Amino acid sequence: MFDIIETVDFWLSQNRPVAMATVTKTWGSAPRREGSKMVVSSDLAMAGSVSGGCVEGAVIEEALAGLQDKQPRLLKFGVADDTAWSVGLTCGGKIHVFVEPLDVDWWTLLEQRIKNDQLTTTITVLEGDLAGEKGVFGDELLYKTTGLTDDHIASLKQIAETTHRSGQITWQDTEIMVDVSNPRPHLIIIGGVHVAIPLQAFARQLGFRVSIIDPRQAFASPERFPEVETILHTYPDKALPQLGLDRNTYLAVLTHDPKIDDKALITALPTDVPYVGVLSSSRTHEKRTKRLQEAGLSDDVIERIHTPIGIDLGSLTPEEIALGIMAEIVAVRNGVR
Repeated sequence: MFDIIETVDFWLSQNRPVAMATVTKTWGSAPRREGSKMVVSSDLAMAGSVSGGCVEGAVIEEALAGLQDKQPRLLKFGVADDTAWSVGLTCGGKIHVFVEPLDVDWWTLLEQRIKNDQLTTTITVLEGDLAGEKGVFGDELLYKTTGLTDDHIASLKQIAETTHRSGQITWQDTEIMVDVSNPRPHLIIIGGVHVAIPLQAFARQLGFRVSIIDPRQAFASPERFPEVETILHTYPDKALPQLGLDRNTYLAVLTHDPKIDDKALITALPTDVPYVGVLSSSRTHEKRTKRLQEAGLSDDVIERIHTPIGIDLGSLTPEEIALGIMAEIVAVRNGVR
């Protein structure tokens, strides 16, 4: 969603009608996952993607038609369909794409919650007399379109509470889209060193929010990191509890200074953060291990450290080191490392 927010807001500020296309279901080798979005303006501008290029042309045509007749439509593309072959979906996959005129009230609410990293579930009816009707849920109902009754909402709320990933399902003999907007993953960088500059840039491009902790103000300054959301000039044992450590948090420890790094590790390793990486050599890590053991950490906890940090790319520059770090974090997040 973050890849289209600024574009949509700019179009709306110019009063340009907007249509949104959302991937609702995929099979096989379809290139985009459920929940992927593309937006189209009435003057043929576009942002985002629903197929990596395969069916965008056909989707744009339907989006423009939807802006004309104000009606949503569920598009189905598959390798066995003549339409799919004509638009280039020859990779063996199949996708469903829901195209609708943008509901500005829904968009305004969702955008605000996404920017505040609040879990939000939108349920959209895809077919039948209720096609295009929406209910939006957080801890409670946040928004609904007028065609949905209280009974509809009660049923959809149960689905929102029990469904944790985006996708198309059957509800009351019709198809609906459950679109889950999760809080952004959080990368916490310990140390405003040179590698941290490209690392935070890669992380933000991949949809992470970024915080930097470094008691040395000259290293972690707004001038060096103008786009980082949070910079804290305290030691990690004080700063990390303030930021929060959970299953959505990833830690890159980069300072090479035991007075800073050890405090970060002692604080973070006993929690359920899925990734703690440390920039160091094998010899340095042996010394670190002894210090952590003396601080009371068990061997099982210490073994959670990823070091040397990052996937080995034969890196020679800070940018290449940062790329390897971010690649490892993504691999851990996707469950392949």
